[in-house]
Amino acid sequence: MMISAGHTLLASLTPTHSVILKPHGRSLTNLFCGSTSKSRKLHSYHQKYLYHTESIMVVAHYPPPWFSVAPMMEWTDNHYRTMARLISKHAWLYTEMIAAETIVYQKANLDRFLEFGPEQHPIVLQIGGNNLENIAKATQLANPYGYDEINFNCGCPSPKVAGHGCFGVRLMLDPKFVAEAMSVIAANTDVPVSVKCRIGVDDHDSYNELCDFIYKVSSQSPTKHFIIHSRKALLNGISPAENRTIPPLKYEYYYALVRDFPDLRFTINGGINTVDEVNAAIKEGAHGVMVGRSAYHNPWNLLGNVDSAIYGAPPCNLTRRQVLEKYQVYGDSVLGKYGQRPNVREIIRPLLGLFHAEPGNGRWKRKADAAFMHCTTIKSFFEETLVTIPDSVLDSPVTEALLGRTDMFASSKNLLPQPYRVREEELLYA
Repeated sequence: MMISAGHTLLASLTPTHSVILKPHGRSLTNLFCGSTSKSRKLHSYHQKYLYHTESIMVVAHYPPPWFSVAPMMEWTDNHYRTMARLISKHAWLYTEMIAAETIVYQKANLDRFLEFGPEQHPIVLQIGGNNLENIAKATQLANPYGYDEINFNCGCPSPKVAGHGCFGVRLMLDPKFVAEAMSVIAANTDVPVSVKCRIGVDDHDSYNELCDFIYKVSSQSPTKHFIIHSRKALLNGISPAENRTIPPLKYEYYYALVRDFPDLRFTINGGINTVDEVNAAIKEGAHGVMVGRSAYHNPWNLLGNVDSAIYGAPPCNLTRRQVLEKYQVYGDSVLGKYGQRPNVREIIRPLLGLFHAEPGNGRWKRKADAAFMHCTTIKSFFEETLVTIPDSVLDSPVTEALLGRTDMFASSKNLLPQPYRVREEELLYA
């Protein structure tokens, strides 16, 4: 018996499904805060927070998640997100991945890992791990901080994570566990949950295998949003950087998921670097677009155009000088908050791409390297280094976004794999 995925997903969901899952021979009931009302929420919680507009899931009172900045280890920290929000009011921001064990074992020091300013909304917490009890505890501990969504990492190929850590992208090989983890997360929070994953792992890279993963996770948990990095991961010893370039992009897999799972929402990620390319992806039917390193290395040109070019907001004539004035207040307020950390270098690091390709950028970076050795405040750092940047750069508003490939997704529609059909054994599995 073959049944279309799009017509069976909702039918396979039951309000009590999560309580009868048995990971490793034990019931999940004790991971749901001991509340039967919590378990009843597993497949209905999102109704309270979400509504659909043209198949795009939107969190009430926040802009729709058409554009988001990817979670990047050691990059999308509190300092970067503060700067990013000064430039774009609408972009969705993600934390860097935080291991569930870190949250649990740093219970007495949680602010250092989870605190953020209220202006950073909408913001998503990404957690990783492979222990259901710690995942449940971490979710509970994160709740008071007020994140707008919790995302589970099933895409990181780092040897420390997917290798010795046995989580990240390696979890794509165990969709049953991922479904259990997502049920546990949802049972311990009142905000939406999502999964970030790749399109495959090593030789497990067929479209049907990807669909099996999506189907199993979505039919056995409340997960309705998947962020799809449109490359597979290779766990044969190549570096995380090589895993972002060596495996080929297969956007056709992403658009096939949009076709085959109409009840779910998918955000596309991988190889997208400009506002033009974001809009091109949306024009071809993407529900949302996530951009990574270009949002870090060239934040002014990319994030500075998100609100107007993607969300249709009127130009605000924001200047870099205005951003730096506000960032200075933030930087000096958190400097040394946790003993010797954060230091000047850590707070300034997200700004190193702010003058990308502008006159004075090279001199500013060289002067910054020297200033890190002795400046003790962000104010003194700016006073010493910004003299290398012309006033015309500091005081000019955002210029038109860099051009990108507006046709980069058009051919994907011609390469779509055959529609996914749920196999009888998958229905029995669910």
